[in-house]
Amino acid sequence: MKINNELKSQIRQVLKLSLPAILSQITTIVMQYIDSAMVGNLGANASAAIGLVSTSTWLLSGLTYGVAAGFSVQVAHHIGAGQEKDARNVVRHGLAAALIMGLLLCIIGLILASPLPRWLRGDETIRADAAAYFLTFSLMLPFSQLNSLCSSYLQCSGDMVTPSILNAAMCLLDVVFNAIFIPLYGVLGAGIGTALACAAGSLCMLLWCCCFNKQLRLRKEEKHPFCKDILKKAVKIGVPVALQEVAMCGAMVVSTVIIAPLGPVAIAANSFAITAESLCYMPGYGIGSAATTLVGRSVGAGQPDVAKRLGNICTAMGGLFMAITGLIMYLICPLVFSMLTPDPAVRELSAQVLRIGLMAEPLYGISIVAAGALQGAGDTFVPSLLNLVSIWGVRLGLALLLVGALGLHGMWIAMATELCVRGLMMLLRQKTSRHYSLYGKKEAV
Repeated sequence: MKINNELKSQIRQVLKLSLPAILSQITTIVMQYIDSAMVGNLGANASAAIGLVSTSTWLLSGLTYGVAAGFSVQVAHHIGAGQEKDARNVVRHGLAAALIMGLLLCIIGLILASPLPRWLRGDETIRADAAAYFLTFSLMLPFSQLNSLCSSYLQCSGDMVTPSILNAAMCLLDVVFNAIFIPLYGVLGAGIGTALACAAGSLCMLLWCCCFNKQLRLRKEEKHPFCKDILKKAVKIGVPVALQEVAMCGAMVVSTVIIAPLGPVAIAANSFAITAESLCYMPGYGIGSAATTLVGRSVGAGQPDVAKRLGNICTAMGGLFMAITGLIMYLICPLVFSMLTPDPAVRELSAQVLRIGLMAEPLYGISIVAAGALQGAGDTFVPSLLNLVSIWGVRLGLALLLVGALGLHGMWIAMATELCVRGLMMLLRQKTSRHYSLYGKKEAV
């Protein structure tokens, strides 16, 4: 009876932290749907222009996640151990690192904007729009880095509601700005709208984190000297996450290169299918955020058994919830694509390939949430290596074999197969990882 009551209590903990993040994901995805529909009304070429560089935007965004993970996990550990002053010291170090990284990524993006569409083998008719969109995205990167870091800080402190509200508000601003700028500037207007919304949202996130959060707000009277150990831990935790994102998004860039010769309809259909599938991600990423927080705080408190059990509960819930959303999307995706694009060829192809990918949603959910739990425990190197092997070995290997014969369908068969393999590997790592006990004992000492 005691075990059952404890299990129920832990499930309630997971739901309490997950639901605000899931609601934020829903709002974000709905706004992405509206964005896609607004650009889709400009025609298949406009959608293809954004689709061509979308994987490259994910690649640069992935590096911001590494910085956020490296510092926010330390915040969770310190708060779990009752060391709030040390947590605030981590916050300061992280903000300085985020500023440097954000500016560096911005410069890299500005340099790449012009030649990138040509390198990706995009059609001449969409290169100019693709370059303009990537340029505005690059200018947004310092704010995107700030938003990612401060949002993670707040979540690891246990505040899931504020980031959810602010991210939802940012998406609403995105729609408002898009409605203003897309009619004036087309694809470039979509980039301008997103950049302005991100800038406003990230500054609000920074203000709340540093001035209003009770545990994290910075105090003038506290002195926080430079600490090499904080940076060393951030590198140890964050670099594998960043390299994983680079490897995964780099593989998606290669996927774009493979798909690009199939033409604008295939590029647009692939982009819309990914956008539609993202609705299924929302429970996975919401529960994954909760897993990082709960596991990290339990590890910091020196409770490795509780941390492991919470990680297992979150992982099981992630697989179940994403199985449900995947089934719903399988049934309604034709209706979804009818709202996203007026092009019948794009609609039909999008629905066909998406239904292939949806078969892998339960195991994809397991991989997302298990990665979040392992991140909370400080275990990032091996999971990142597993993801690297999976996406580069399985997905791209199969894609090269299948796309020539099956077109875009071949790419999505390869993707679905790889997601299943990745889910099984991450499930095994969640079961066998020693970081829950070893890292927790080290921190407790």
